[in-house]
Amino acid sequence: MELTGAQIVIECLKEQGVDTVFGYPGGTILNIYDELYKHSNEIRHILTSHEQGASHAADGYARATGKVGVCFATSGPGSTNLVTGIATAYMDSVPLVAITANVAVNLLGRDSFQEIDIAGVTMPITKHNYIVKDVTKLADTIRKAFRIARTGRPGPVLVDITKDVTAAKTGYHAVTPEPVLRKTDEITEHDLENALEMIKHSKKPFIFVGGGAVISEAHDELKEFVDKVDAPVTDTLMGKGAFDGTDIRYTGMLGMHGTKASNLGVTECDLLITIGARFSDRVTGNAKKFARNAKILHIDIDPAEINKNVTTYYSVIGDIKEVLTILNSRLKQQSHKEWLEHVIKLAEKFPLKYNQDMLTGPYILEKLYELTEGDAIITTEVGQHQMWSAQFYKYKLPRTFITSGGLGTMGYGLGACIGAKVGMPDKTVINIAGDGCFRMNMNEIATATRYNIPIIEIVFNNHVLGMVRQWQTLFYDKRYSNTNLSDKVDFVKVAEAMGSKAYRITKKEEVEPILREALALNEPVLIECIIDSDDKVWPMVAPGAAIEDVFNEEDLENK
Repeated sequence: MELTGAQIVIECLKEQGVDTVFGYPGGTILNIYDELYKHSNEIRHILTSHEQGASHAADGYARATGKVGVCFATSGPGSTNLVTGIATAYMDSVPLVAITANVAVNLLGRDSFQEIDIAGVTMPITKHNYIVKDVTKLADTIRKAFRIARTGRPGPVLVDITKDVTAAKTGYHAVTPEPVLRKTDEITEHDLENALEMIKHSKKPFIFVGGGAVISEAHDELKEFVDKVDAPVTDTLMGKGAFDGTDIRYTGMLGMHGTKASNLGVTECDLLITIGARFSDRVTGNAKKFARNAKILHIDIDPAEINKNVTTYYSVIGDIKEVLTILNSRLKQQSHKEWLEHVIKLAEKFPLKYNQDMLTGPYILEKLYELTEGDAIITTEVGQHQMWSAQFYKYKLPRTFITSGGLGTMGYGLGACIGAKVGMPDKTVINIAGDGCFRMNMNEIATATRYNIPIIEIVFNNHVLGMVRQWQTLFYDKRYSNTNLSDKVDFVKVAEAMGSKAYRITKKEEVEPILREALALNEPVLIECIIDSDDKVWPMVAPGAAIEDVFNEEDLENK
């Protein structure tokens, strides 16, 4: 049958099983939106308050569900407003398809109204991108975009379509998408045998888990592997929930704000089994001193990550779920009782602490964990509240902690929270924000209220840019340059003005009753929590230092 380009876009989305699109209309994409209107019973569209919110919502939807997230934007500023969200997805390997429209082919390159080379702009931050100037190539291009987004190491793909292509007609035939097979072609017998030998000869192994284990859906295989190796486990910010955070073997996060048990344990171990992590500088600290007593076995789907930041001894390339399945089938039960007991004692000796005498972010998060029984999806913005969320809420399952790890995008969490709740409507979804981040994209509260998306937005308001201030306190002799946010903005009134229920917490006694009430409501809620401007995230590794030099407030005072 013959269809317009706009009709083909919608039919291709239906082919791919897309049920939700986040976006914002404009002139060049009107034909697509007109067609979307006719299919509103099949594809839900969420009109966000800003295109950046659409890209973050599509990202949160993808992370929570494991599906490909989709966002729409018009040409020029509409498409450039997606850039931060696309870059966020790229850094964290999130499957995303951004569909933008551009001016007609005859207007390209003429500085036409709202024209931008969005394919050129996004080339460094996408797995692939396209500009479609021929309607006969449109359907196959969209199909390729979805396949690229979700195969191998996932990531964002952009499809830019000129307006005349959305109006032009061509023949269309529906195609059933081929199943995406797990990447196994680079798993070699040689690498597997080397890995098994390293594990068998290790006396003090430590397992280090990253976001790749979440993406691969390797939760069960990882648990079996940990049991067989009989080793302690640490993770990255992106790896949370891949291994049960309540398990006795779990020692907490690794790196700049990792636990002493993890940082000291990894420094002492003789084998670091790294699963789906890329050795970010926030994890390794001084890379030359990272895990210096250990041989590193690196399991990852992307060969480009091997030896990129840290030199490995051996590696296995392939889908993590597949690699662990093979290793589990061949690995005999190991026993490292003394080593495991030593690391567990480190965790007992150096627990995470916070001031119990005042209202703090950690206290609120522990109370939130208790009231939700650890069964919520937590999204975050970026800063101190993000680190506290990683430290003090325990994640038992994958896809329950959603945060911007690689790019560190302030303003990410609220949009991602909306997307996660749309994708997982039966789950409690809560965004943890700081006041600095909330200012970035607070307009998305209006999106939540427009569609009555029952999210909870918790704002830790310390009236400063907390993490930046922490660095200024510790490393810049308390020169607080432009980090003071004390002004007259009333977040409760702002949220209420946008149609949300809102509360303010100023003391510990108010935390539990207000959280209980918010969790019982089936509507958007904002909770502002007033905390101290000098509250800090502990422990910490100074920039450029080795992770073994991790220190907390007591260490600082003793020094």
